[in-house]
Amino acid sequence: MELLKQRIREDGLLIGNNILKVDSFLNHQLDPQLLLELGREFARRFRPDRVTKILTVEASGIAVAVMVGLELGVPVLFAKKKQPSTLVEEVYAAEAFSFTKQEQVSVCVSRRYLTAEDRVLIIDDFLAQGAAAKALVSLVEQAGASLVGVGVVVEKAFQPGGKELREAGIRVEALARIGAFTEKGVEFV
Repeated sequence: MELLKQRIREDGLLIGNNILKVDSFLNHQLDPQLLLELGREFARRFRPDRVTKILTVEASGIAVAVMVGLELGVPVLFAKKKQPSTLVEEVYAAEAFSFTKQEQVSVCVSRRYLTAEDRVLIIDDFLAQGAAAKALVSLVEQAGASLVGVGVVVEKAFQPGGKELREAGIRVEALARIGAFTEKGVEFV
């Protein structure tokens, strides 16, 4: 997606040699028009797969996931990072290390909303080490649901997450794949 790459070049901030900060348009302040275009692109790529549910993790993936759900006409379910007191029913749970927050988190979803009949598309903002994606895949597997694939806005292709998911036979679609961060900026694959 050339529009996304342009926004990353113009508004993305590099921190060190492996962090891309896109909080001015994707995961803090949101650009609704860009999010709509991202949702349309994911819908175009996954529409033939008869998705019945979008799964993401709170909080950064929710906005993009909602746009995909809107375009596909299916519900969006987000895994919570802490089980709230209001979530009293049985849950599926998995562990993931958050590299952004530098802590281990347990993500969970209600068994009521993720079932063996679902055809699930996982959507997230970033894919780097793959910890969040793998935890979401685990939730889908625990439910006995069918995993259609994983869609990410930005994949850091120089980190192992995408490669490991693909080697496990999981379809991964990234709207922008970054090969490296250099002195000149972001190098796309």
